[in-house]
Amino acid sequence: MSFLTAEIEALHNLAVKTAKRAGVHIQSRVGNHSGIQSKDGGDTLASQVVTEVDHESEDLILTSLDDSICSLNLGLLTEESEDNASRHEKGAFWCIDPIDGTLPFTEGVPGYSVSIALVARDGTPLIGVIYDPVTQTTYHAFQGGGAMRDGVPIPSGDKSSANQLTWAMDRSMKESIDYPRALEMLEELVFEEGFDGLKILDHAGSVLNACWVTENKPAVYFKFPKSNKGGGSVWDFAATACLFTEWGLPPTDVHGESLRLNPEGCTFMNEKAVVYGSSAKLRESVRQLYQDLRS
Repeated sequence: MSFLTAEIEALHNLAVKTAKRAGVHIQSRVGNHSGIQSKDGGDTLASQVVTEVDHESEDLILTSLDDSICSLNLGLLTEESEDNASRHEKGAFWCIDPIDGTLPFTEGVPGYSVSIALVARDGTPLIGVIYDPVTQTTYHAFQGGGAMRDGVPIPSGDKSSANQLTWAMDRSMKESIDYPRALEMLEELVFEEGFDGLKILDHAGSVLNACWVTENKPAVYFKFPKSNKGGGSVWDFAATACLFTEWGLPPTDVHGESLRLNPEGCTFMNEKAVVYGSSAKLRESVRQLYQDLRS
């Protein structure tokens, strides 16, 4: 499915408006929700937590996007609703995470966001919008439009005055059997590249972890493959995949291949996982780190 530039830009603007509206609602409910529920998901607490605010946010988003779904015959994939397979039948589909980082939301700490993406049936990310309700920051991009933060182009990953490597990670990383060795190897990289040290950010959901790579250059965010279901789903990475593609640094799996954002069957990304970096060199260093771990 092909869109005119004006159509893509209009849908992007709609997604920005929608994400902000959902984010304002979410922020109004911090500390004011009926409690935590559980759902079938991956193998970590973060993937199994849900609140009524997740559903409220999803309803608000779907109401806002409904006209575009009907008029443009778009498919839909969203975290809190069953996959209806329309993503394989339509030319493109909205991919929505109404609250990424529900666990930090329930704790009342930063790290949660709204994520809205438009993905072509072949898996190409066309639009990516992320809204951080805590800082009221919008990260946004559309195909051919560049990567933006609140309407301003995100500076190149090569342009940074910092000399400390930042490792943004999901909480589950520290529970991984690979964590001690990965930490050791990143510390070796810090020494080899002449960085002043290693800073770890470990309190956000997948979406903001990727966004924070753009804010904390030089930086990396990655997840390693695992056999059991989990490792994030398509809605955790679709919007930031567009953002990073427009930033000139498309994320890859651990083998250097493009992320499969419209896989057959299961939406989990555990088999090949993801790698984000603020430079191509750092992205390659992480992929090499994984190969060394498995050798």
